[in-house]
Amino acid sequence: MSSSDIFIGETIGTAILILLGGGVCAAVTLKASKARNAGWLAITFGWGFAVLTAVYTSAPLSGAHLNPAVTVALAIKDNDWSNVPTYFAGQFLGAMIGAALVWVAYYGQFHAHLTDKEIVGGPGAQATAAKAVEAQEKGAGPVLGIFSTGPEIRNVVQNLATEIIGTVVLVLAVLTQGLNDSGKGLGTLGALITALVVVSIGLSLGGPTGYAINPARDLGPRIVHALLPLPNKGGSDWGYAWIPVVGPLIGGAIAAGIYNVAFA
Repeated sequence: MSSSDIFIGETIGTAILILLGGGVCAAVTLKASKARNAGWLAITFGWGFAVLTAVYTSAPLSGAHLNPAVTVALAIKDNDWSNVPTYFAGQFLGAMIGAALVWVAYYGQFHAHLTDKEIVGGPGAQATAAKAVEAQEKGAGPVLGIFSTGPEIRNVVQNLATEIIGTVVLVLAVLTQGLNDSGKGLGTLGALITALVVVSIGLSLGGPTGYAINPARDLGPRIVHALLPLPNKGGSDWGYAWIPVVGPLIGGAIAAGIYNVAFA
């Protein structure tokens, strides 16, 4: 794989991942969406299908890492860091493009949601307004969950541990079941396995933090949230933002270590 193939593949694949994954979050969250309040099952399966689509699309070009934690794990496994910056660049750029496309696709719903007094506060909506104020005091605006993750209970140790554990499960599954013949990325069967593992992680381990398990998936869209001209959007919760970056990177490294000791 050439550097240009890697960059293009990771950019396109991660953009699709975030467009479809963030899209299901928008569909479930936003006012005037036909899927509003569809629930956690819709979100977890939506993200799983997003992974499946993104992997099948980008695998021929880049091997479909789509996740810096996977890239780090493969670099540790193979002791080859030469293409890591190229993978990272494509992943973060793709994540930002995908998040911006979610905004475009749901432009009217974002406006309706963020100008609704029952959502952002106003007469007759004291309880909802109080929740919005509480969320914004914590740094998270009312639509940040469409773009990035956040904890239900803010405990740095627990939140970091949850992201590490979830990522270890994901990356171990990739390393043991999902790689193609070259061992440099996901194969055809690996795409399906990985998608199902993402659904499983969401159902079983997603409750505490929203299961980022991917630094690009969280940081890229968080930056887009901060930049977009959304009315009443609130904060981007930068105080929490390091956890879904550092946690998955640690988890990826741990998974690679387990693989090299137990499976290699």
